Amino acid sequence: MNKPMGPGVARSEGPAPVSLVPKPQAAPARSRRKPWAVGGVLALVVIAGIGAAWWFFNTNGRMQYATAPVTRGPVTRTVTATGTVNPVLTIIIGSYVSGVIQEINCDYNTQVKKGQACAKIDPRPYQTVVDQNKANLAQAQLAKDQANLDYAQLNYDRNARLAKTNAISKDALDNSKNALDQAQAQIGVDQAAIVQRQAQLEAAEVNLGYTNIVSPVDGTVVSRNVTVGQTVAASFQTPTLFLIATDLTKMQVDTNVSESDIGGIKDGDKVFFTVDAFPKRTFQGAVSQVRQSPQNIQNVVTYDVVVSVDNNDLSLKPGMTAASRIVTAERKDVLRVPSQALRYAPGGLKGATRNATPGNQSAVYVLRDGKPARVAVTVGLDDDSHAEIVKGDLQVGDRVITTEQRNSAATTRQATGPRLRL
Repeated sequence: MNKPMGPGVARSEGPAPVSLVPKPQAAPARSRRKPWAVGGVLALVVIAGIGAAWWFFNTNGRMQYATAPVTRGPVTRTVTATGTVNPVLTIIIGSYVSGVIQEINCDYNTQVKKGQACAKIDPRPYQTVVDQNKANLAQAQLAKDQANLDYAQLNYDRNARLAKTNAISKDALDNSKNALDQAQAQIGVDQAAIVQRQAQLEAAEVNLGYTNIVSPVDGTVVSRNVTVGQTVAASFQTPTLFLIATDLTKMQVDTNVSESDIGGIKDGDKVFFTVDAFPKRTFQGAVSQVRQSPQNIQNVVTYDVVVSVDNNDLSLKPGMTAASRIVTAERKDVLRVPSQALRYAPGGLKGATRNATPGNQSAVYVLRDGKPARVAVTVGLDDDSHAEIVKGDLQVGDRVITTEQRNSAATTRQATGPRLRL
């Protein structure tokens, strides 16, 4: 046992204690890697990732197909157009003479008959002209000249007898003959003046008659443009006083069809249209005329297609806007498939083609045993929604493929797996 020693006494013991702190060592030299080696490693990583993705999607993925059934039904090709509802015949009633409106007997929606007075222009100025022409037509001058003719005739006859006995000179006979000829000519002048004045009187009476504005047809007043006391001037352009529709039970729709669609429209085509006033009602008509006159508005060429329609219940009003569908071709109760099925091919879409003429050869893919099977078909009419199948190994109820989509198994499990509750 070691005893403690006093201060100042040195004690010698065993070996000196060893320090536990490690001595610093020199850092190892940095290894230098070549650039081409690093690039090669990255390329291998990318290739490995692409391969893993391809393996994942082709081993764990599953193809899903969207299908639609083969059905029987109509296939209808239509042309859409916008038009305006108008009466078949609208009569414009104007004024041939100028003057002040003295009275009005017709108003909006008035049922008028042919010859019925609708308005009257103040007739007094025209009555004055009639009276003047009647006064000018007096035949007093003709009666005077006729008496002068009778005297000239008697004088000439007497001188002619005297000249035979040489009782008068030949000059006196010639003077009486000249007076007779002048009297006869004056009668002709008077008769021509009477005819002229008679024509002037008739013209004045016609103008007087035009002061009565009458309806030329049976119909309904759809517009009135004048009021009592208004002055109408007919010097340069005939003013429009009334518009009368002859028969509102027969209407027409003037539609504007673009030049790209006008070639397939012909007289007799069925037309279905709606108006904003009756959005749930579909009206039916027929094409009655395809007018040849083009309308060019902002470099857009359209043609007026007239559609005739019955309006027995007077539901359609002039000026309504009609959204029309003109049926250019129709097949009823035919075997049909969605048009999209004709554009499908495994792995992508075929070029979209519009079957404008019957007999086009194409193909559809039918889902059989979970795999698409190609079926050759002959396509007829196509309305961009359904296509008629004229020939092909298809039956009602077959499922034709319209689109496809590949989903991964992981995504499928995630979508169908249990959902965690929080």
